[in-house]
Amino acid sequence: MKLSTKGRYGLRALIDLALYSEEEAVSIQSIADRQNLSYSYLEQLFGRLRKEGWVKSVRGAQGGYQLAKPANEISVGDILRTLEGNLEAVDCAADQEDNSCEGADLCVTRYVWKRINDSIKEAVDTIMLDQLLEESRKIRDKGQISTQTCKN
Repeated sequence: MKLSTKGRYGLRALIDLALYSEEEAVSIQSIADRQNLSYSYLEQLFGRLRKEGWVKSVRGAQGGYQLAKPANEISVGDILRTLEGNLEAVDCAADQEDNSCEGADLCVTRYVWKRINDSIKEAVDTIMLDQLLEESRKIRDKGQISTQTCKN
């Protein structure tokens, strides 16, 4: 499984938002500047995130975005599914409701695909945004913030 820029940039943007929006709303432009990302691309991503209820927009001169829920209630999986869709590495026909896989009862590889998909789900659903926020603060407090922007 390989994530697109939607998932990678969206996750970076939400960590940035969580870090800087504790006291006031944060503009997409400020996130784009700090993360060296395209404003218009982030605007599209935030539209999806707002529609799914992960962020809320604040109007006015000091407007921008804030998290719509506490960071400890938003998982990496929530963010990635919103931006990427299905996170399964393999869509196994045997697991579909229409029972379209004739060889499902004899398929040994089905076990492999299920284990891989379950592992991905476990990983992304147990990492919460507040954990990433805490890691970001530790790096910032140690003065390890690089002048080079993360490429992921």
